[in-house]
Amino acid sequence: MELGKNISKTQKLTVSAIVIAIYVVTMFFTQSFAFGAVQVRIATTLYSLAYLCPFLVLPLGLSNIISNMVLGGLGIFDILGGFIVGVITSYLIYLVKKYKLSTSYIALIITFVPGLIVPIWLSLILHVPYYTLAISLCLGQVIPGICGVFLVNSLKNKFL
Repeated sequence: MELGKNISKTQKLTVSAIVIAIYVVTMFFTQSFAFGAVQVRIATTLYSLAYLCPFLVLPLGLSNIISNMVLGGLGIFDILGGFIVGVITSYLIYLVKKYKLSTSYIALIITFVPGLIVPIWLSLILHVPYYTLAISLCLGQVIPGICGVFLVNSLKNKFL
């Protein structure tokens, strides 16, 4: 049983709006280190909520669009790419739940999906080698990945 199956469409919309707001506000307050050489994006911890609420997959992608539009400034590829990475990452986390895998996989997903996909377009935009960016982004995503596991493990008994 998952939280998303027990609530109305209005409640899902409300939860989605709250999560989007938390994501964008978190990005705003952490932008000094969320857009640096080693991007520690604490907000990506929220991707782990797709484990508890699969309906959040698209809203989490939308969160990334909004934060990249308002705070990022790297153009359309970063905006749309962020959406795609947010959706892929959240969906893979949902699959961890669906296939009853260890929640430890959440840390790997949050670390390596954004860490290995985002540098594809950032290397073109910033003219920095892919591998340099990939190492930097993966390092920055370790903390949100670990926090995502702790978030899910602390909430799953309350919701599931």
